[in-house]
Amino acid sequence: MTGTGLPAYRSDTGASVGQMLMNRVSATPDREAYRYPSDSGWVSLTWRQTAEQVRTWAAGLVTLGVEPQQRVGIASLTRVEWVIADLAVMCAGAATTTVYQTTPVEDVIFILGDSQTRVVFAEDDEQVDKIMVGRDRLPDLTRVIVFTGSRADGDFVLSLDDLAERGRALLAEQPDVVEERIAAVAPEHLATLIYTSGTTGRPKGVELTHGNWVYEADAADQLGVFTAEDLQFLWLPLAHSFGKLLQVAQLNIGFPTAVDGRVEKIVDNLGDVRPTLMGAPPRIFEKVYAKVLAGVEEEGGAKLTIFGWAVRVGKRAAALRREGKPVPFPLNVQLAIADRLVFAKLRERMGGRVKYFISGAAALNKDMGEWFDAAGITILEGYGLTETSAGTFVNRPGRYRFGFIGEPMPGTEFRIDTDGELLIKGPGVMQGYHHLPEQTAEAFTDDGFFRTGDIAEAVDGIVRITDRKKDLIKTSGGKYVAPALIEASFKAVCPYASQIVVHGDSRNYVSALVALDPEAVAQWAVHEQIVPAGTGPEAYASIVANPATVAMVQGYIDELNEHLSRWETIKKFTLLSADLTVEAGELTPSMKLKRKYVEQKYMDQLDSMYSA
Repeated sequence: MTGTGLPAYRSDTGASVGQMLMNRVSATPDREAYRYPSDSGWVSLTWRQTAEQVRTWAAGLVTLGVEPQQRVGIASLTRVEWVIADLAVMCAGAATTTVYQTTPVEDVIFILGDSQTRVVFAEDDEQVDKIMVGRDRLPDLTRVIVFTGSRADGDFVLSLDDLAERGRALLAEQPDVVEERIAAVAPEHLATLIYTSGTTGRPKGVELTHGNWVYEADAADQLGVFTAEDLQFLWLPLAHSFGKLLQVAQLNIGFPTAVDGRVEKIVDNLGDVRPTLMGAPPRIFEKVYAKVLAGVEEEGGAKLTIFGWAVRVGKRAAALRREGKPVPFPLNVQLAIADRLVFAKLRERMGGRVKYFISGAAALNKDMGEWFDAAGITILEGYGLTETSAGTFVNRPGRYRFGFIGEPMPGTEFRIDTDGELLIKGPGVMQGYHHLPEQTAEAFTDDGFFRTGDIAEAVDGIVRITDRKKDLIKTSGGKYVAPALIEASFKAVCPYASQIVVHGDSRNYVSALVALDPEAVAQWAVHEQIVPAGTGPEAYASIVANPATVAMVQGYIDELNEHLSRWETIKKFTLLSADLTVEAGELTPSMKLKRKYVEQKYMDQLDSMYSA
């Protein structure tokens, strides 16, 4: 490990994540900890039952020769087995190497090799196959443990039953082996190794310690956002630091969590679980917003009129509440009508009990945040990086400002450098980049602040991110353009947008690549009689090639341009023949745009917009 000289965070919560788990089990052994889907419905685990599984799996890892701070990988979609495996790794004194289930084979091999991972939990046969391709290049790898599938052979590939059997046998001989491993863990010991998803270049392994996670759990408790009576729905990738933050916050505070990482099941699960809390990147809120808006626009007539009126009423009332002012009686009457006709139905589609959504991983458009707030759904936007253990800034209930990332978490310091870059210091900051001492040193200022790479400004202590430092565009006319803000604004304007890439560095004007949401634009095309009824997302390429679709998008571009400075306006755009996806390498697993990769991939289309 590299090390930055930052002091280890110490807390009454405990020295480690394993100790937090033991404390939680001691405090509330029979309360619900997790629930997960099965063929017969949702199944619950108490904290006592969770700890029993964790101890058994941790002991099983000890029998496989896993030593303190050695790495154990998890390559899987978010599921309850991921949670238990991760806790078992840390209770065995080892550290988790996280691997997204969508990671390509060569990157999987690089991550497991660079981290010197000893054992890997693999979700299914597909993940096992990725590992087996590079087995001869992974000299440190001794075993694979598969959650589901047919690849277990009882030798190199073990089933969960094989692991549990080994663990039970060791516990019968050494009942305290796991507790001894937990007691030996110090705050500065490595807990998690997360490889950045790499918007550019080779992924870097970010070293996060037990002290980092204990701090995040303590800070989350101090916010007053979570209580033990909440119910969280967790679908975020646990291979990402945002998901991990929510996982450790739960250990500290004790609320139950429903776990299911299948993105296509989010809406159904919200209705089934009826959570009070959920974290998500802006793309999820954008899709909900777009679907609702596209639906009412297609209905038209009286429904569209009522919807528009309700949103205006909701926004006026919400703005007064945020300012701490009373809502006048006539407006309250109108709000009650708007709620019954429009907003209550939207909230019910999301389970009807959501207290807060937490948004992170990318910027949430200000107008979209206000739209949800008008409907009685509060989205608290936050900010963090893998290098800062995810939770670094967040808007507080009663003190939130849309378009801003909020105030720093308790115990975290920040300042804004002379060039506008946001700098951070605190107990959540990483230990360093794995095997990369030079890059670790470059990431910090001389006085120990981490360089985020984000351009920011502060108003009354509340911070706003304007763009990534490396993404700022400078046109050939010398004007600076912040593409991320324009991109977020377009998604708020156009309900059919999936992704937009604003381009113009060293060009004489700004252009854009636009990808539409295949499902939403197919519904629009059917409504406009461009394609026959029953046509679905599979017709995307032909729909976006239609002049009527181009004209529709041009209308939204024109609407966007009305709110931009002259040098920021999008003069030309190209509709892409396919949506941008994680699988194609165009988005990171946390749904962030890989800007440089996309620009290189579509350079011919970009050049064509300047060829005249």
